[in-house]
Amino acid sequence: MRLRDKVAIITGGAHGMGEVEARLFAEEGAKVIVADVLSKEGAAVAADISAGQRQARFVRIDVTAEADWQRLMSETIAAYGRLDILVNNAGISGSTVGDADGLEGWQRLLAVNATSVFLGTKLAAAEMAKTGGGSIVNISSIMGIVASEESHPGYPASKAAVRNYTKAAACRYGPQGVRVNSVHPGYMPPMLNATNAAGREAKIAQTPLRRLGQPIEVAYGVLFLASDEASFVTGAELVIDGGFIAH
Repeated sequence: MRLRDKVAIITGGAHGMGEVEARLFAEEGAKVIVADVLSKEGAAVAADISAGQRQARFVRIDVTAEADWQRLMSETIAAYGRLDILVNNAGISGSTVGDADGLEGWQRLLAVNATSVFLGTKLAAAEMAKTGGGSIVNISSIMGIVASEESHPGYPASKAAVRNYTKAAACRYGPQGVRVNSVHPGYMPPMLNATNAAGREAKIAQTPLRRLGQPIEVAYGVLFLASDEASFVTGAELVIDGGFIAH
């Protein structure tokens, strides 16, 4: 098992890509904390993982609130005595905030997608340093590297912030043995669930592999960066997009 006895927090773990990551990490031996604002769904994921003879628990968190992050860290240490891995997976898309020129949408996207990563990273790094280090994986997007007129401009801005903050954090926390990397998924469900058939076909046509990705394909990349196999990898960005940004 690639994460045997590791303690891992996955934000946004109640559904979508975060749920896939949580289940994969548990299969690989990690003790998983499913952290999400969706209490019913998150508790159900943790219960289902535990029913399969793996270790998981749910902790509710609003990732924009520093007090919630502090409580999450406290509960994790109280339960397991350490923290080895944090996956900053929680995020929202530009389609969730309405007016593309509205300040409220801009602020919401930056808070959920970028400020949350700053809060989680600094608090997790402090805990990891106490036990010799760990791994933080920040989920950005291909929209953190390129942009699109189809989304609220706050979305690529927030994901680009994650991309470069990851590098800054890698430099800052590397001396404490904490690795920080970013992952940049391409087009795949559930992110395209609200896109019509023509829109999906257009994305496929722009992707050299000529298909959409699957969350599990991202989860395996996250697993590598979280594991000791990536012990000399920090400040890196892993693009998992079927070649979209190379097109």
